[in-house]
Amino acid sequence: MLLPEHFYTDRKLEDLVENKTSYTLESSAMHIFETHKRAEKVLLQFDQPVLASMIVGKKVMHLREHNSFDFLPGESLILPSDEIMCIDFPEAKQNNPTRCLAIAIAQDKIKDVLQLMNETMPKHNGVEWGLMDYNFHFTNDLGIYQILQRLLFLFTENHASKDLFVNNMLRELIVRILQANSNKIYTDETLSLGPDNRLAFVIEYIRKNIREHLTIELLSKKACMSESHFYRVFKTELGISPVDFINKERIKLASSLLQNPAKTIKDVFIECGFESRSYFNRIFKRTNHITPKEYRAKATT
Repeated sequence: MLLPEHFYTDRKLEDLVENKTSYTLESSAMHIFETHKRAEKVLLQFDQPVLASMIVGKKVMHLREHNSFDFLPGESLILPSDEIMCIDFPEAKQNNPTRCLAIAIAQDKIKDVLQLMNETMPKHNGVEWGLMDYNFHFTNDLGIYQILQRLLFLFTENHASKDLFVNNMLRELIVRILQANSNKIYTDETLSLGPDNRLAFVIEYIRKNIREHLTIELLSKKACMSESHFYRVFKTELGISPVDFINKERIKLASSLLQNPAKTIKDVFIECGFESRSYFNRIFKRTNHITPKEYRAKATT
């Protein structure tokens, strides 16, 4: 994402760690945080539900009752009100600061959108739309990315109708996030598996080693299962084969990295663990319905 140029001329830098520039409206607020030096265990909390999205750099997030994870550009995180975040900034520098936006949304606004969704677009299985899983960490698709880019402009713009414009964009953002949340590729049962569960261990291993060469042989050994048994159990639990799961995790990472114009497409597919560009292109297009080159063009304009 790109910050409007007038942001840099209007904001004040008062703190090298999590310097905050805020734009407050009636039912929402946007805060842009900048960190200009390495720091650890920085605490942050909001009194409303928040969407946090990385703009530049890397954070390491430590959330209550959740594992730590890297938070990268092109990714977002939904947090409940009063959630205490503990954040590390391992790469922040004065000439290369980390930047992140946080959009706080009034609970009543979220409930209004849920009511509208249940009136006009009920789920196919008859279940009503409800509040999303908080601490939902995901890669922005192009729709969400473009809404966030527009919100960056609207919040920082000096316009008499700003509240109306922002409210319309936030309504679409909430709908898209709720839809993304309901379409997670893994089941809630799998996510709730304890750390001692062999399959949960393998999923964690895949995510931590996504850039490495991962094979069914290797993963089945990590799970202490035969290859055929591992494949069958994995697909039964997640509803997806191990190879497809690995590819989806790699494409999520690629979608994030492609939003960084400093990285070439070759850099991206190598960092994501793909061994050839042709295979990367094929899997990316099958997942996102456009090529990496087309995705890059849309995400950086």
